[in-house]
Amino acid sequence: MRIAVPCSDDNGLESRISMHFGRSLYYAFVDVEDNEIKSFEIVPVSFEEHEPGDLPNFVKERGGDIVIAYGMGRRAIDFFNQLGINVITGASGTVREVIDAFLKDRLETDKDWKSKEEFGHHES
Repeated sequence: MRIAVPCSDDNGLESRISMHFGRSLYYAFVDVEDNEIKSFEIVPVSFEEHEPGDLPNFVKERGGDIVIAYGMGRRAIDFFNQLGINVITGASGTVREVIDAFLKDRLETDKDWKSKEEFGHHES
């Protein structure tokens, strides 16, 4: 399984999750086997401006199966789902913290992320 996590910096597994996937400068791609992190890479987003669907295609082209993010609009979630990529929103912390919690089925997410000022325009 390959998990994609939008990041605000390039600090390996200690990279912080970006608060908005569409504004991420980097994506962590974490390869998991037998419930353990086997490898990872931090990939810079290769475009400054993007159209709807560009980031889901970016993740798909790099083999992503799951995206774990904080904030993401319904339209983006639909694009990911159409590509067969599952999305988990409301996650925060470092890539390592989030992946470890996910693998242990203990990932806590902010269910109210949409009500935050920055995300007030997103619909459920």
